[in-house]
Amino acid sequence: MSSIHVFPENDPDTLVRASRDPAEIAAILREVGVRFEAWEASFSFTPSAPAEEILAAYREPIEKLCREGGYPSVDVARLAPDPNDPAWPAKARAAREKFLEEHTHGEDEVRFFVHGAGVFYLRLAGQVLAVRCARGDLLSVPAGTRHWFDMGTQPDFSAIRFFGTPEGWVASFTGDAIARRFPDADALTRGAPW
Repeated sequence: MSSIHVFPENDPDTLVRASRDPAEIAAILREVGVRFEAWEASFSFTPSAPAEEILAAYREPIEKLCREGGYPSVDVARLAPDPNDPAWPAKARAAREKFLEEHTHGEDEVRFFVHGAGVFYLRLAGQVLAVRCARGDLLSVPAGTRHWFDMGTQPDFSAIRFFGTPEGWVASFTGDAIARRFPDADALTRGAPW
């Protein structure tokens, strides 16, 4: 389920606003220049489904958004538990750590979730907005926005990523440890203490 939790940037213990209503989430994010939409996620995939199959299933909305936003490339980012891989816990931790540091991008970060969920933390207008994106959610984080992403300790998601450059995901890390001070994705999903 999608949700938003809004905290003052300097006070991770104070919840200013929260909602699970997609229309309200979109309105809150629109106030700070972020696009959030609930799209139809009409196809289901196994964790091992080839990226080509996912991209083919959503070809029409992908092509439309690529035209609108001028995105020359797309791919599929995903992580799913593999009980047959003894190295899975270490791989999951390493993948999670990569995105947990606050960073920015020189282009918009656009994601459409087709399976599972993850939390984007956006640092805007003196606030941290924790946006839990789930299956069917489209989020577009404007270029230059300070943010981080948490997939939780048991990552299980697939998202179509849209890029304005052929290089794909390129981050500039801020060096600020802010991400360590805020409730992580697991805490937000549990709802405690919020």
